[in-house]
Amino acid sequence: MKIATWNVNSLNVRKDHVLEWMESAEPDILALQEIKQTDELFPADAFKEIGYHSVSSGQKTYNGVAIISKQKPNNIITDFTDFDDPQRRILIADINKVRIMNLYIPNGQSVDSEKYTYKLSWLKALINHIKKEKDQYKDIIILGDFNIAPQDQDVYDAKKWGEDVLCSPKERKALQKIIDLGFCDVFRNFDQEEKKFSWWDYRAASFRRNAGVRIDLILASESLKNRCEISYIDREPRTWERPSDHTPVIAEFTI
Repeated sequence: MKIATWNVNSLNVRKDHVLEWMESAEPDILALQEIKQTDELFPADAFKEIGYHSVSSGQKTYNGVAIISKQKPNNIITDFTDFDDPQRRILIADINKVRIMNLYIPNGQSVDSEKYTYKLSWLKALINHIKKEKDQYKDIIILGDFNIAPQDQDVYDAKKWGEDVLCSPKERKALQKIIDLGFCDVFRNFDQEEKKFSWWDYRAASFRRNAGVRIDLILASESLKNRCEISYIDREPRTWERPSDHTPVIAEFTI
């Protein structure tokens, strides 16, 4: 089963990019973030035409997540039960006997901002929710735009970045708490070339200089860890005209 995650930074702008990539890559499941449109405007028919089911949790202009899959998603959740949040950032579904958790974790802006405090609160609610999911499900994949670089090797210049947002100790500690619940970052299950990133700022020729960060992750439960055959980052869509600032991250499992 081929599973992918991609922050598209506006599905309205990049729908054709997504469709082109899907027809070439043929993922079984694609998790999208920052679709930036309401559910009423979500192009479900376009995905249906190429053989996919879809479900979205969107809002106007900001945020929004979607899951597109060959098999129909079931038992869908769009909110944390103990965290009141109007922002559309989480979408959970059962697909092919696997619990899929698609996340768009808050960016945090800067470590001295209210948005950073919100991010930490959101992560706390996420950890509590994952514990509940683990009580019910064995096979779980958590994927999406985490807005956290797990380690210094996931940043083009860790010394320059320092402990700013995406790399702060509190964010990384929260991510480690998720991993400690029994998950692994499958990209790091395999030998990877140095400086492999999933996001590059539009400014300062960041993509051309490969001045990026790896913040788009696929985490697998222990039951799926050894069933992951490969994980990689597809840089090509970032070279297209009017690209997202993120690019797809893929993992293939024997399921």
